[in-house]
Amino acid sequence: SGADNETLKQRRTQILSRGLPKQKPIQGVKQVIVVASGKGGVGKSTTAVNLALALAANDSSKSIGLLDVDVYGPSIPKMMNLKGNPELSQNNLMRPLLNYGIACMSMGFLVEETAPVVWRGLMVMSAIEKLLRQVDWGQLDYLVVDMPPGTGDVQLSVSQNIPISGAVIVSTPQDIALMDAHKGAEMFRKVHVPVLGLVQNMSVFQCPKCKHRTHIFGADGARRLARTLGLDVLGDIPLHLNIRETSDTGQPIVFSQPESDEVSDVLK
Repeated sequence: SGADNETLKQRRTQILSRGLPKQKPIQGVKQVIVVASGKGGVGKSTTAVNLALALAANDSSKSIGLLDVDVYGPSIPKMMNLKGNPELSQNNLMRPLLNYGIACMSMGFLVEETAPVVWRGLMVMSAIEKLLRQVDWGQLDYLVVDMPPGTGDVQLSVSQNIPISGAVIVSTPQDIALMDAHKGAEMFRKVHVPVLGLVQNMSVFQCPKCKHRTHIFGADGARRLARTLGLDVLGDIPLHLNIRETSDTGQPIVFSQPESDEVSDVLK
């Protein structure tokens, strides 16, 4: 009967949830926003950095933090022009490094820049736990979390251990990237994390000389995926040389060139 099926469904949910960790807020942090992608190389970290800076620029009264949980390939130290080891507080917690008004923490601060992180899963999970629980953020209005690509252990661990206000999915318009972005959005829905929308990155390239526009990765793929998922497109960012150059030099474009056309594209 329908009542029996509903009882069975509730019982199954209870059994499956027994092994899940109880969510515990990060002390001092009001809202957590994760920036994710199904596939690497789509500009997720660049988006996370400029999102954090845009939140700070939009309201100077807000305190913003940036957490890089990509253990194997941390990008935030270079993009935020930060080096060095975190100091410890009196409570033996790591203090974030600060630049451009953003408090930052990354695995990249704890290992040599060129040293590979050759770790198995348990060591990675231990590192994630330290990044989540052993950092003294002070008081933050927003913590932007740069997730690694994919839908594996790290994404599940973060999603199940801390309350997340919403997830932003970054993808290029390319079909292969969109397949993985679709999986990423569905993963967050399964763990009850609201998906705020999609960012379509590298959407079009405009030749600086002749102004001809070329859709190198395809046209409007993320918009079609957003319609399929019932989500909004939060941003449509063209392939700009300045965005790449400022990221590589550790001077993110939202901070270094706030009046540029590129920034207006980022903040649309």
